[in-house]
Amino acid sequence: MNVPSHPTQIRRMRDSRLKQLVPAGPVLAANLTEVHKNCGQRSCACYHGGPLHVAHHLSFTAKGRTRNVYVPQDLLEEVRTWVTEYQRIKTLIQEITQLNVALIRGHVANKKRRKGRP
Repeated sequence: MNVPSHPTQIRRMRDSRLKQLVPAGPVLAANLTEVHKNCGQRSCACYHGGPLHVAHHLSFTAKGRTRNVYVPQDLLEEVRTWVTEYQRIKTLIQEITQLNVALIRGHVANKKRRKGRP
């Protein structure tokens, strides 16, 4: 993200991102991964070297440990939107943080500029 140098532009960018921060739906702080595995049944093609079964798992941290949860096929699209919404909000928070840091760093220079000093 390109951060402008003028504090008014920085505040304007920050305020627009703050308005976008409202979640559009449920939010899920996790990673959705696709897993390929065999089922273990001797009659299945995957057991004999054929195509593997596809499953989806959520990976998240709870009490300092990584946890994995199986996601049923009928909930997959809904869970995917929850994770996508979390990632969108996380990106916005990172951009807001960068803009606030730019405001803090430029505060002294802006104060001198307002007083008429070079």
